[in-house]
Order: sequence, then C-alpha cells, then structure tokens
Amino acid sequence: MLAAAVLIRVLIITGQSDVQYHDWHVSTPVLRAQLEQTGRFDVRVTEEPRDLSSAALSKYDVIMLNYNGPRFPASTEKAIEEFVRGGKGFVAVHGISYGEFMGHVWKNNRWNEPPDGNPGWPAYAQLIGATWKAANIGHSARHVFDVKWTDRQHPIARGLPESFVANDELYHKLDLQPGVQVVARAWSDPAQGGTGKDEPMLWTTRFGQGRGVHLPLGHDLSSMAQPGFIAALTRSVEWAATGDVQPRVESAAAKARVLVVTGGHGFPPEFFSLFANEPRIVWRVAATQSEAFGQKLAGRYDTIVFHDMGETIGEKEQANLREFVEAGGGIVSTHHSIVNYTSWPWWYQEVIGGKYFVNAVPSYPKSEYKEGVDFVSKVVKNASKHPVLAGVPPLPAHDEVYKGMWRAPGVEVLMETDHPLNDKPVVYIGPHPKARSVYIQLGHSASTMLYPGYRRLVMNAILWTARWPSTAN
Repeated sequence: MLAAAVLIRVLIITGQSDVQYHDWHVSTPVLRAQLEQTGRFDVRVTEEPRDLSSAALSKYDVIMLNYNGPRFPASTEKAIEEFVRGGKGFVAVHGISYGEFMGHVWKNNRWNEPPDGNPGWPAYAQLIGATWKAANIGHSARHVFDVKWTDRQHPIARGLPESFVANDELYHKLDLQPGVQVVARAWSDPAQGGTGKDEPMLWTTRFGQGRGVHLPLGHDLSSMAQPGFIAALTRSVEWAATGDVQPRVESAAAKARVLVVTGGHGFPPEFFSLFANEPRIVWRVAATQSEAFGQKLAGRYDTIVFHDMGETIGEKEQANLREFVEAGGGIVSTHHSIVNYTSWPWWYQEVIGGKYFVNAVPSYPKSEYKEGVDFVSKVVKNASKHPVLAGVPPLPAHDEVYKGMWRAPGVEVLMETDHPLNDKPVVYIGPHPKARSVYIQLGHSASTMLYPGYRRLVMNAILWTARWPSTAN
C-alpha cells in the first residue's frame, strides 16, 4: 500500500486590509480554496495575527500574507522572521507592499512617507524583496495583459506555457532588493497609464535559510479567478514551502470546462464564490467581449456563463459564439445578461429565448426593474424532475425584479413567481435545437448569490448545459 502524500501545511495570515481597495473577507476564502483544490495543501487561516508566536508557527511549512493593516507586535514580527530564517516559506499576495509595514502614513486620502523617517517593520522589505516609495505607489489602469515567465527554468515556471493572461492591476515602480530573482514580468503599457517598461510580476527572495515569493497580482476575485494567477499562486506556495514544485496532471476530461463572462455592469464579488471550490468544473473569467469571444470557442469550453451586459457585439465575436452554439455548447445566462446583444436578434430570439428592452421599440414597450424586492420563486409543477432543478427548493430572495420582458415561443419555464412587480417566468430553457440554454433571472444581490438553493440551481444549470456525465440525459 502506498503511503498517503504528506500535505504542505499553510497558514494564511489575514484579518485586516485596506478594504476600500482589497477586501480580505472575500479574497481569503478564495485563496484558501485555490490551494486546497490542488490536493497538495492543508490550509489554516488566522484573523488574529497579533497573537502568533514561534511555537504557534512551528507546525506550518509556509505563511501566506493577505493582510494590510496595523503593524504586528514586535514579538509576532520576530516570530515570523525566525520562522522564515530557519528554512520555512513566506508568500505575499498583491496589496501588501505598502502601508504601515513599510512605515507609510495614511493622510489626505493617500499613503505618505513617514515624517520621522520610521522604516516600519525593519525586516519586511527583505521578506517581500521590495520597497515602494510613497510617491510611486500605483499601477496602470485595470486591463487585460500578458505575463511572461522570464526565468523558464525556475521550478515555479518550469513546464508552463511561455506566458499567461492576467486581468488585473499592473503594479509599477517598485524598488526590488538586492539578490531578488525575478521569475515573471509584464509590459506596462503607457496607453494604460503604465511606465513603458517590463515590470516584475513575480519574484523570489531569500531570508536566512528560508524562501519567499511576492506575487503583485490578485487585485480582486475576478483577477484571482484567472488560470494563470491560480497556477502562479499554488506553485509559489509549494516552492516557498519545499524548494521545488512537483508535476501535477489535472484530470480536466472529468470536469466541465466553463468560461465565465463579466463586464458592462457592476456586481457583488460574491458572484465568483458560485464557482470556487467546485470540483466538477474548471473555469476561467473573461471581462471583455474580445477576451471572451475573440477566438474560437467550440471544443475549448463546454458551457459559457454570461453575467455581462452589452447591447452590441462585434462580427468576429458573433461568429465564434454562434459556432459554439451550433456545435451544441452550453449557455447559462444570469440576471442582467438578459439585456445582451440587442443588435443581434438571433441571440435573444433563438438562443436565450428572452429579452429585457432597455428602451421601447415600435413593436415592444420598455421593460421595467426595481431593486431590493422580496419575492419567492417556485418550481413549476410539471418541471420538477428536470435535472436543473434537482435539490432546488423554493427560492426566497431579496433581489431585483424585472417586468415586461419579451420571451420567445417555445421556452420551457422551470421556475416562476407570483410577485406583481415581476414577470411570472424566472428560470427557463431557451429554444435552440442544438444547444442547451438556461436563463436564471435571479442574481443581483450578494445574499442571493450566497443562498444555498440558488447556488445549487446555478451549478445544476452549468452541469446540465455542459452535458457533464451525471446530467447528460
């Protein structure tokens, strides 16, 4: 009998952050799930780092820092230094390279250099391998960009494609410490407010006998959902803990391949929790139409989840999306994506089977909406055995209601409501003869996205439209 693999013991230190930019409440569970899904890590979280001691840290192999708040007590800082110096690992993610650890002072709605020259935590710059002058703190506009592995032989990058796509902030003008080894860089485009230079995006440090990694990517859940970020994160943690990265083969064939499309409308970050820590799918996020549909989709994905809102779509994007649908690809459209692609009647008439009209047209009046309404959606009696509804109870929601939408003949209604401010159908199957398409009206509020029944409904719809084995019939 083979011995069970020894898991790498990870402690995520969190509990405070500059919440107006980075909310640790939503990012920490995602970071934890991404590590645990690999099967390589045993992850624990502390939200009270002030009480950490050398004895408490001794059971772990690596620390991950997802924290930007007040300085730790001297005893905690010393315990972390001893932990790493003695041969353990340290990984820091995104917004941790400024603030009180660096001696910065928050004043006039920005970080400033300390008036007394206080450097903050003296060893911190060595741990993360960089400093950041207060005047230089910043990044280019949030956009999609390529990150290139510049040290292809480093264990973190070894065996990966030459580059990966990030949908993120691109930090710039950091000052790296002597001896830092840069493993990945990204071009900071001046057209996006960048520096016109290749900025470091992942680097490693040495602190005594220990290993450190700083990954400046990971601004929010959308950026953390990118496959390239996930690979960089999980491999960084493994390398920091062990000094190597063991090859892993993903069993993608046994999972539904899902593309999640956002953009054009705001939404709660809890939306991404619908997909996190779900072992039956592999998923990536696209935040623009060109990123989502700019290349062929058929054969690459089993289902596309739409949570975007855009009334126009380009010819190339139309062609790739239509090819995907005609090949039998799955479509799950949620909430405000019912507004999508007014300029493309085939989409809402033959695929989605419904349309919210932002403006009145000669043949149809303007639709209506109202936020913050309490209503209940119930399973239609003759649809109760449909796989999309398996285990789905009546859904009470505090959500946005839609009234006066157009629906195509032949849609199959699965759930409905009797609320007077909402159309009766709430969940229905579109009419396309080849593709499986489901529209789910719910999905405006964080409370809806966190409700177990709604989460079950969305995942059922994804797996059924993807023709995943257990819902293939």
